[in-house]
Amino acid sequence: MDQDTVLLGLIESGLAHCANLAVANGSLIAALFGAGLVSGVTHCAGMCGPFVLSQVAERQKSIPASRMRDFHRLTGAALLPYHLGRATTYMLLGAVAAAVTGSLVEQAGLKWLSAALLLGAALFFLGYGLNRLGVRLPAPALAGESWWARWVGRLARPLFASPTGLRGYALGVLLGFIPCGILYGAITVAAASGDPLAGAFAMAAFAAGTVPTLVGIGALGGLAARRWRGAAGRLGPSLMVANGLFLTVLAWRWIA
Repeated sequence: MDQDTVLLGLIESGLAHCANLAVANGSLIAALFGAGLVSGVTHCAGMCGPFVLSQVAERQKSIPASRMRDFHRLTGAALLPYHLGRATTYMLLGAVAAAVTGSLVEQAGLKWLSAALLLGAALFFLGYGLNRLGVRLPAPALAGESWWARWVGRLARPLFASPTGLRGYALGVLLGFIPCGILYGAITVAAASGDPLAGAFAMAAFAAGTVPTLVGIGALGGLAARRWRGAAGRLGPSLMVANGLFLTVLAWRWIA
Protein backbone atom coordinates (compact mmCIF):
# COMPACT_ATOMS: atom_id res chain seq x y z
CA MET A 1 0.00 0.00 0.00
CA ASP A 2 1.58 3.29 -1.11
CA GLN A 3 1.76 6.45 0.96
CA ASP A 4 -0.90 8.28 -1.08
CA THR A 5 -3.42 5.52 -0.42
CA VAL A 6 -2.66 5.54 3.31
CA LEU A 7 -2.94 9.33 3.45
CA LEU A 8 -6.22 9.28 1.54
CA GLY A 9 -7.56 6.64 3.91
CA LEU A 10 -6.59 8.70 6.95
CA ILE A 11 -8.26 11.79 5.49
CA GLU A 12 -11.45 9.88 4.71
CA SER A 13 -11.46 8.36 8.20
CA GLY A 14 -10.95 11.78 9.78
CA LEU A 15 -13.74 13.36 7.74
CA ALA A 16 -16.09 10.50 8.61
CA HIS A 17 -15.27 10.92 12.31
CA CYS A 18 -15.92 14.67 12.12
CA ALA A 19 -19.22 14.07 10.31
CA ASN A 20 -20.34 11.56 12.95
CA LEU A 21 -19.45 13.97 15.76
CA ALA A 22 -21.33 16.79 14.05
CA VAL A 23 -24.44 14.61 13.68
CA ALA A 24 -24.23 13.23 17.23
CA ASN A 25 -23.85 16.73 18.68
CA GLY A 26 -26.04 18.54 16.18
CA SER A 27 -28.40 19.85 18.86
CA LEU A 28 -25.56 21.40 20.86
CA ILE A 29 -24.02 22.93 17.75
CA ALA A 30 -27.35 24.35 16.60
CA ALA A 31 -28.07 25.74 20.07
CA LEU A 32 -24.73 27.55 20.22
CA PHE A 33 -25.11 28.92 16.70
CA GLY A 34 -28.49 30.33 17.71
CA ALA A 35 -27.01 31.71 20.92
CA GLY A 36 -24.28 33.37 18.88
CA LEU A 37 -26.81 35.02 16.55
CA VAL A 38 -28.89 36.37 19.42
CA SER A 39 -26.00 37.46 21.65
CA GLY A 40 -24.36 39.10 18.65
CA VAL A 41 -27.22 41.60 18.61
CA THR A 42 -27.99 41.88 22.31
CA HIS A 43 -24.48 41.70 23.76
CA CYS A 44 -21.55 41.56 21.32
CA ALA A 45 -22.64 44.70 19.47
CA GLY A 46 -22.00 46.74 22.59
CA MET A 47 -18.96 44.87 23.90
CA CYS A 48 -17.06 44.04 20.69
CA GLY A 49 -18.50 46.72 18.41
CA PRO A 50 -15.88 49.33 19.42
CA PHE A 51 -13.09 46.84 18.64
CA VAL A 52 -14.57 46.31 15.18
CA LEU A 53 -15.07 50.01 14.45
CA SER A 54 -11.51 50.78 15.58
CA GLN A 55 -10.07 48.17 13.22
CA VAL A 56 -12.21 49.32 10.28
CA ALA A 57 -11.13 52.95 10.81
CA GLU A 58 -7.48 51.93 11.04
CA ARG A 59 -7.71 49.87 7.84
CA GLN A 60 -9.30 52.73 5.92
CA LYS A 61 -6.48 55.08 6.90
CA SER A 62 -4.09 53.09 4.71
CA ILE A 63 -6.23 53.58 1.58
CA PRO A 64 -6.21 57.03 -0.10
CA ALA A 65 -9.66 58.53 -0.52
CA SER A 66 -9.17 58.67 -4.30
CA ARG A 67 -8.69 54.90 -4.41
CA MET A 68 -11.43 53.95 -1.94
CA ARG A 69 -14.00 51.66 -3.54
CA ASP A 70 -16.98 49.67 -2.26
CA PHE A 71 -14.79 46.57 -2.44
CA HIS A 72 -12.37 48.09 0.06
CA ARG A 73 -15.20 49.05 2.41
CA LEU A 74 -16.73 45.58 2.31
CA THR A 75 -13.46 43.68 2.80
CA GLY A 76 -12.43 46.12 5.53
CA ALA A 77 -15.72 45.60 7.36
CA ALA A 78 -15.48 41.81 7.10
CA LEU A 79 -12.28 41.66 9.22
CA LEU A 80 -11.82 37.98 8.36
CA PRO A 81 -8.44 37.53 10.15
CA TYR A 82 -9.91 39.01 13.35
CA HIS A 83 -12.95 36.73 13.30
CA LEU A 84 -10.80 33.69 12.51
CA GLY A 85 -8.62 34.60 15.50
CA ARG A 86 -11.65 34.85 17.79
CA ALA A 87 -12.94 31.52 16.50
CA THR A 88 -9.55 29.91 17.15
CA THR A 89 -9.60 30.98 20.80
CA TYR A 90 -13.22 29.94 21.27
CA MET A 91 -12.56 26.53 19.70
CA LEU A 92 -9.51 26.01 21.90
CA LEU A 93 -11.47 26.88 25.05
CA GLY A 94 -14.33 24.62 23.98
CA ALA A 95 -11.98 21.72 23.23
CA VAL A 96 -10.19 22.04 26.59
CA ALA A 97 -13.46 22.28 28.53
CA ALA A 98 -14.91 19.26 26.72
CA ALA A 99 -11.71 17.26 27.27
CA VAL A 100 -11.87 17.92 31.01
CA THR A 101 -15.53 16.90 31.14
CA GLY A 102 -14.89 13.77 29.08
CA SER A 103 -12.00 12.78 31.35
CA LEU A 104 -14.12 13.22 34.49
CA VAL A 105 -16.97 11.20 33.02
CA GLU A 106 -14.65 8.41 31.92
CA GLN A 107 -12.38 8.19 34.96
CA ALA A 108 -14.65 9.21 37.81
CA GLY A 109 -17.89 7.84 36.38
CA LEU A 110 -19.66 11.20 36.61
CA LYS A 111 -22.18 10.40 33.90
CA TRP A 112 -24.53 13.11 35.16
CA LEU A 113 -21.91 15.84 34.66
CA SER A 114 -22.81 16.60 31.03
CA ALA A 115 -26.47 17.02 31.92
CA ALA A 116 -25.55 19.24 34.87
CA LEU A 117 -23.41 21.45 32.64
CA LEU A 118 -26.21 21.75 30.09
CA LEU A 119 -28.68 22.63 32.82
CA GLY A 120 -26.29 25.25 34.24
CA ALA A 121 -25.88 26.82 30.80
CA ALA A 122 -29.65 26.70 30.29
CA LEU A 123 -30.22 28.58 33.56
CA PHE A 124 -27.63 31.16 32.53
CA PHE A 125 -29.28 31.83 29.16
CA LEU A 126 -32.73 31.88 30.75
CA GLY A 127 -31.52 34.37 33.34
CA TYR A 128 -29.86 36.54 30.70
CA GLY A 129 -32.99 36.64 28.54
CA LEU A 130 -35.37 37.24 31.47
CA ASN A 131 -33.19 40.07 32.79
CA ARG A 132 -33.36 41.70 29.36
CA LEU A 133 -37.13 41.30 29.44
CA GLY A 134 -37.32 43.16 32.75
CA VAL A 135 -37.44 40.21 35.15
CA ARG A 136 -34.66 41.08 37.60
CA LEU A 137 -32.74 38.06 38.80
CA PRO A 138 -29.56 37.91 40.89
CA ALA A 139 -26.41 37.46 38.78
CA PRO A 140 -23.19 36.02 40.20
CA ALA A 141 -20.18 38.32 40.28
CA LEU A 142 -17.19 37.30 38.18
CA ALA A 143 -14.18 37.82 40.43
CA GLY A 144 -10.96 38.90 38.80
CA GLU A 145 -12.65 39.98 35.58
CA SER A 146 -11.31 43.52 35.56
CA TRP A 147 -7.60 42.80 36.02
CA TRP A 148 -7.72 40.01 33.42
CA ALA A 149 -9.47 42.25 30.88
CA ARG A 150 -6.91 45.01 31.47
CA TRP A 151 -4.02 42.58 31.04
CA VAL A 152 -5.41 41.21 27.77
CA GLY A 153 -6.10 44.78 26.62
CA ARG A 154 -2.48 45.80 27.20
CA LEU A 155 -1.23 42.87 25.14
CA ALA A 156 -3.69 43.56 22.32
CA ARG A 157 -3.31 47.36 22.15
CA PRO A 158 -0.24 47.45 19.82
CA LEU A 159 -2.02 45.18 17.33
CA PHE A 160 -4.76 47.74 16.67
CA ALA A 161 -2.25 49.64 14.51
CA SER A 162 -2.58 48.10 11.03
CA PRO A 163 -4.75 45.15 12.12
CA THR A 164 -4.43 43.14 8.91
CA GLY A 165 -3.21 39.66 8.07
CA LEU A 166 -1.43 37.92 10.93
CA ARG A 167 -1.71 41.01 13.13
CA GLY A 168 -5.50 40.98 12.73
CA TYR A 169 -5.56 37.24 13.44
CA ALA A 170 -3.40 37.66 16.56
CA LEU A 171 -5.67 40.49 17.72
CA GLY A 172 -8.69 38.20 17.39
CA VAL A 173 -6.91 35.43 19.31
CA LEU A 174 -6.09 37.78 22.19
CA LEU A 175 -9.47 39.51 22.36
CA GLY A 176 -11.13 36.09 22.40
CA PHE A 177 -9.79 35.73 25.96
CA ILE A 178 -11.55 38.87 27.24
CA PRO A 179 -13.97 37.84 30.06
CA CYS A 180 -17.54 37.57 28.83
CA GLY A 181 -20.52 36.00 30.57
CA ILE A 182 -22.15 34.88 27.31
CA LEU A 183 -18.88 33.19 26.32
CA TYR A 184 -18.76 31.35 29.65
CA GLY A 185 -22.27 30.03 29.01
CA ALA A 186 -21.29 28.87 25.51
CA ILE A 187 -18.17 27.11 26.82
CA THR A 188 -20.31 25.32 29.40
CA VAL A 189 -22.55 23.99 26.62
CA ALA A 190 -19.51 22.90 24.59
CA ALA A 191 -18.05 21.18 27.67
CA ALA A 192 -21.18 19.05 27.99
CA SER A 193 -20.25 17.25 24.76
CA GLY A 194 -17.37 15.54 26.56
CA ASP A 195 -15.39 15.34 23.31
CA PRO A 196 -12.67 17.90 22.45
CA LEU A 197 -13.44 17.93 18.73
CA ALA A 198 -17.17 18.25 19.33
CA GLY A 199 -16.49 21.06 21.81
CA ALA A 200 -14.39 22.84 19.20
CA PHE A 201 -17.13 22.44 16.57
CA ALA A 202 -19.74 23.81 18.97
CA MET A 203 -17.65 26.89 19.75
CA ALA A 204 -16.94 27.42 16.06
CA ALA A 205 -20.71 27.52 15.53
CA PHE A 206 -21.06 30.06 18.35
CA ALA A 207 -18.32 32.24 16.83
CA ALA A 208 -19.98 32.01 13.39
CA GLY A 209 -23.27 33.15 14.91
CA THR A 210 -21.71 36.34 16.26
CA VAL A 211 -20.10 37.31 12.95
CA PRO A 212 -23.11 38.77 11.02
CA THR A 213 -23.80 41.47 13.61
CA LEU A 214 -20.13 42.45 13.91
CA VAL A 215 -19.71 42.59 10.13
CA GLY A 216 -22.83 44.73 9.98
CA ILE A 217 -21.35 47.10 12.55
CA GLY A 218 -18.16 47.36 10.53
CA ALA A 219 -20.05 48.06 7.32
CA LEU A 220 -22.79 50.35 8.63
CA GLY A 221 -20.96 52.19 11.38
CA GLY A 222 -21.87 52.88 14.98
CA LEU A 223 -25.11 54.87 14.48
CA ALA A 224 -26.73 52.35 12.14
CA ALA A 225 -25.57 49.52 14.34
CA ARG A 226 -27.22 51.09 17.41
CA ARG A 227 -30.52 51.45 15.55
CA TRP A 228 -30.31 47.84 14.37
CA ARG A 229 -29.45 46.70 17.88
CA GLY A 230 -32.41 48.58 19.32
CA ALA A 231 -34.86 47.01 16.86
CA ALA A 232 -33.49 43.46 17.11
CA GLY A 233 -32.94 43.75 20.85
CA ARG A 234 -36.68 43.55 21.46
CA LEU A 235 -36.84 40.04 19.98
CA GLY A 236 -33.41 38.82 21.10
CA PRO A 237 -34.16 38.24 24.82
CA SER A 238 -37.20 36.10 23.97
CA LEU A 239 -35.04 34.01 21.65
CA MET A 240 -32.43 33.64 24.38
CA VAL A 241 -35.10 32.39 26.79
CA ALA A 242 -36.26 29.92 24.12
CA ASN A 243 -32.66 28.77 23.70
CA GLY A 244 -32.38 28.24 27.45
CA LEU A 245 -35.56 26.14 27.44
CA PHE A 246 -34.18 24.11 24.53
CA LEU A 247 -31.00 23.39 26.49
CA THR A 248 -33.12 22.37 29.48
CA VAL A 249 -34.89 19.80 27.31
CA LEU A 250 -31.50 18.53 26.07
CA ALA A 251 -30.30 18.19 29.67
CA TRP A 252 -33.42 16.19 30.57
CA ARG A 253 -32.92 13.89 27.58
CA TRP A 254 -29.30 13.39 28.63
CA ILE A 255 -30.48 12.11 32.01
CA ALA A 256 -33.42 10.06 30.74
